[in-house]
Amino acid sequence: MMPMKQGNNASPPDFTRRGFLVAMSAAGAAFGFPRVAQAAARFAASEEPSPLARQVFEPSLWYAIDGEGRVNINITRAEMGQHIGTALARILADELGANWDDVQITYVDHEKKWGGAPTAGSRSVWSMWSVYRQAGAAGRVALIEAAAQMWGIPAEDCSAEADIVTGGGNSITFAALVTEGLSRSFTQDELKALPLKPHSDFRLIGQDVAALDIADKTTGRALYGIDAEVDGMVYGVPLIPPTRQGSKVISIDDSEAKGQKGYLRTIDLQDPSGIVPGMVVVVGETLMAAKWASELITVEWEAGETATVSEDDIQALSRELIADENAGTLLDTGNFNTAPAFETAVDTLEAEYTTSTVLHFALEPMNATAFVNDGGQYEIHAGSQWPALMTDWAQRALGVGPDKVTMRTYMLGGGFGRRVFGDYVVAAALTTKALGGRPIKLVFFREDDSLIDCPRSPSVQKLRLAIDDNQAITAMEHSAAAGWPSYTVRTEADMAKGVNGKPYDTAAISGADHWYEVGAHRVRAIANHLASQTVRTGFLRSIAPGWTNFAVESFMDEAAHKLGVDPLEFRLAHLRGEGRNAGEGPHSVGGASRQAAVLRRVAELSGYGRTDIGPDTAIGIASTYGQEREMPTWNGTAVQLRVDRETGMVEVQKLWMVIDCGTVIDPDGARAQCEGAALWGLSMALYEGTKIVDGQVHDRNLGSYAPLRMIDTPEIEIELMESTHAPTGLGEPGVTGVAPAVANAIFNATGARLRHLPMTPDAILKALQT
Repeated sequence: MMPMKQGNNASPPDFTRRGFLVAMSAAGAAFGFPRVAQAAARFAASEEPSPLARQVFEPSLWYAIDGEGRVNINITRAEMGQHIGTALARILADELGANWDDVQITYVDHEKKWGGAPTAGSRSVWSMWSVYRQAGAAGRVALIEAAAQMWGIPAEDCSAEADIVTGGGNSITFAALVTEGLSRSFTQDELKALPLKPHSDFRLIGQDVAALDIADKTTGRALYGIDAEVDGMVYGVPLIPPTRQGSKVISIDDSEAKGQKGYLRTIDLQDPSGIVPGMVVVVGETLMAAKWASELITVEWEAGETATVSEDDIQALSRELIADENAGTLLDTGNFNTAPAFETAVDTLEAEYTTSTVLHFALEPMNATAFVNDGGQYEIHAGSQWPALMTDWAQRALGVGPDKVTMRTYMLGGGFGRRVFGDYVVAAALTTKALGGRPIKLVFFREDDSLIDCPRSPSVQKLRLAIDDNQAITAMEHSAAAGWPSYTVRTEADMAKGVNGKPYDTAAISGADHWYEVGAHRVRAIANHLASQTVRTGFLRSIAPGWTNFAVESFMDEAAHKLGVDPLEFRLAHLRGEGRNAGEGPHSVGGASRQAAVLRRVAELSGYGRTDIGPDTAIGIASTYGQEREMPTWNGTAVQLRVDRETGMVEVQKLWMVIDCGTVIDPDGARAQCEGAALWGLSMALYEGTKIVDGQVHDRNLGSYAPLRMIDTPEIEIELMESTHAPTGLGEPGVTGVAPAVANAIFNATGARLRHLPMTPDAILKALQT
């Protein structure tokens, strides 16, 4: 597909909302017709539809079958490299009995009928598993009923597979049945009661099949937000205010920029929603004209309250909050009264773990294209993980009512939490408003992108253990203070409540409520508002489990060594799968026993405990359950590394990961997800991290902010456990075990315990000296 173009006086394509709806209606399920806007992409579709393509059977809003037998499946989740469309499509197609070669997918837009859920938290497959299976079963039942009626035999004597219904010695294709005409529909109760296939009958789930969008991705035909083009479009680059919140523009001097060829004007956005306060946009005829002009413009701002805040200030506040026993929210962990155990303990263990601010640095910089279409509606084109929310925000910022903003979504060149927050969308909308609706493409260069990022919060965690005279653990306390990422998208009124009645952000504490049996267990989530006010701390791949599991799994290792027990055996002894930790169906069934299984397997796979791998070289292990207790993907991770005692450099030689995510939908995609997550986890363990200086992040580009490089990438071995349990998520859990496994391996290799992320060479050298 070529980039979209539109002129102010152009005829087709018709960008009006009315035109869009008319086109959708005429096309039924959008089969074979050119999209009004080539934004929400359709993959594996033929270019030229035949008249038969107009005959459509649409059992539910999730898909339709046309008169040529093609199955078009609607995907409501954003594609950012994880092949989510292929994974979800095969759930439905398998239950339907479709031929994979006839399946195509459409990434839909933001219409409310799709539910408006974000693509985040590794929840896509977990949340859509039952929905797509029921939808596929509905089509299968309808097609079989139609064929059985045609042949005059019971429907029970028929079956559907590979686009063909067979029964009583007869056979007929899906295409022929659709051409004959089908109108069967199902109520919600009927959908829930439909028979679903047993796992043994799956023909697509768990098998290697071609990803439906791989051809477009590899040939460059896939469209990302940065590819959007509209005739008459101008370009904008932002000038970022001195503080993320609370800045106000005092004056703008663009006298020097007026000599810059292509420079048009500079706009103070005046955002009434408070999403991009103090932001200024420089507009030019070309992107570079706007960029070069922006370097000649002087803006005087009144900075917000966080103009002098540093990372140390934030971490100091976290320590103060943790020291205040009345601060924070207590999670329901069953028995959370730890006081008696600590009062009678014969020994205790206590440690503090900290993490630095971490940035997203999406490869496709934040961007959005906006204009007012012929219908008088604001139209925004961008990659977004939450287009429904972005639409609402844009309406609020523009001061317009419902249905005055429509958003067309594109593939994401990197999201992983950054594109949950829609400041770039709001900024583009306000810019086109100031330009009288003229099309504008707003692009944040990486130096600007870093300053408006919603980074992973710096964190402080304090863990304590009570040990009785039998050397048994009788209580555990875990207090975690950080900026709460959900503050970027919701208020405390929308958050979960703890046992003390206070709200808490699950995205800032998940992982601390682990599956180990440790007696009384007290988990306290504490909001560091200074962090959130300073940089709008947000969601970054694995979110809280990226720091809570570093603390939990490092601490369990420390406890094992303190008690003189092998860390593997120590963990297994406390993963009992009993009581609260037994889990429950459909997603956490098996509980701690499944976590123990992946841990045993990764220890076996890695040869954990070997002593013949060289000096200053060792294997460390960790076991986690990302992403949430209600949807655990069990993770066993082992890392083999060597520490250079002279330089503090770490050579990671191999990484093993065993994953139990329930039913594996897309094996190739699952392994890719795990590998990507493992490498990002390794990157954040050893390399990634910045600090906040004077209210802004210190590192603004990849020259000083250095993620894991290819030369430092270790051999990775991924094993997916066979399972027929309901599937959980895979995007983020693979991150969570790497940092503690690295820290534990460093300890095993050198005796140095690292309690801060990232574990830099300087930190390792310092630890070696203590």
